Amino acid sequence: MNSAEEMDNPTFRSDTVLSDVHLHCPSKRHLMVRLNAVGQPVFLSYFKLLWSTEDLASGKHVREVTTGREHQCRSGDELCDKDRSNIEKEGELSSEGVEALLDDDGDLEVVRRPRSASDLQAEDLLRDIVCPVILMKGKEDAFEDEEQECTCSDVVKIEHTMATPLEDVGKQVWRAAFLLADYILFKRDTFRCCSVLELGGGTGITSIIMGTVAKRVYCTDVGEDLLTMCEQNVALNKHLMEPEGGEIKVKELDWLKDEFCTDPEAPYSWSEEEIADLLDHCSVIMAADVFYDDDLTDALFRTLYRITHNLRNSCTVYLALEKRLNFTLRHMDVTCEAYSHFRNTLNDLENLQDGKMKYTVEPIKLDFCQSLVYERIEQLLSCLVAFSCCATTAAPWSLPWRHLSRV
Repeated sequence: MNSAEEMDNPTFRSDTVLSDVHLHCPSKRHLMVRLNAVGQPVFLSYFKLLWSTEDLASGKHVREVTTGREHQCRSGDELCDKDRSNIEKEGELSSEGVEALLDDDGDLEVVRRPRSASDLQAEDLLRDIVCPVILMKGKEDAFEDEEQECTCSDVVKIEHTMATPLEDVGKQVWRAAFLLADYILFKRDTFRCCSVLELGGGTGITSIIMGTVAKRVYCTDVGEDLLTMCEQNVALNKHLMEPEGGEIKVKELDWLKDEFCTDPEAPYSWSEEEIADLLDHCSVIMAADVFYDDDLTDALFRTLYRITHNLRNSCTVYLALEKRLNFTLRHMDVTCEAYSHFRNTLNDLENLQDGKMKYTVEPIKLDFCQSLVYERIEQLLSCLVAFSCCATTAAPWSLPWRHLSRV
């Protein structure tokens, strides 16, 4: 079976994971760019910004976007008011009117409201919200129209895979990454000229957005194939970072190891100068949608604990995740076990008293405007938190995670 046939007849195994972002791909395009090193189809998607980076640089961002969203909300409210008015009028039908809605057999005939042009337009808008444009390598003419519609300054290009095993979910694009990217764009002055570390960067989309504002971003993850894809995405979007002079370095950082990889023969390893630069200047750490496995959650918090102990300056860590509901036979109910474990571990970190670090956890209000085109859901909106940490004494990088380990 060739690669085209594989795409036409996808096989989903019990351990296959598919991001909701990709579930809404338009059926008119199922064209891949290439196969990666492990034989997985790789796609190139265009994610449109609601305003361009050129507008951001000129300061024309929040007010214009907010106004547009308020206009949409007002339009929606007007439609709702009209619907309520119609319902109230229909509710004033007399008994004779009710009898008129019954057919010859006495069954109720439901009269549906005709679909207006605004309804169709709204439906089209919703349908477009989470649809990446999928392209084929060597078929430039297939996406010339998209390039004409979208300027370079308002589109983020991301290579990614779809329907991967659980261990390769970093190669997909997830909604929490968009949420964190939204916050970065909304609070861009907060992150301007910062040195930033991203843990579990995956495809790199959040680091790319941060790179449009920050001075330097270390985008980290594990796996040569994933890091190669991330590096390719950084190259595809280099023009977005040029106006602010931002720099993104793709590096390996394994949460299950106690040290940075400094082997010069290993790809994406760290130099001593880079480690020193990170520890001397990093003031922001971020991670998006990396809390889906309890062991990895423990490993991430151990890594946070070790790194923040060695930073020269205090820092703020921004975490975004989606609260995923699952039915479990053990509980015979719908639960959020991964999220519950995350919250418990986060509480342990906040309550930690070792005389060296002080962590404070603060939820972030999610009333900021949406800058990227994606679907915001209730479970996503409730799960973005930030905490600040202030080191009082330095600690060795190999300091054990003795306080917060839940294994």
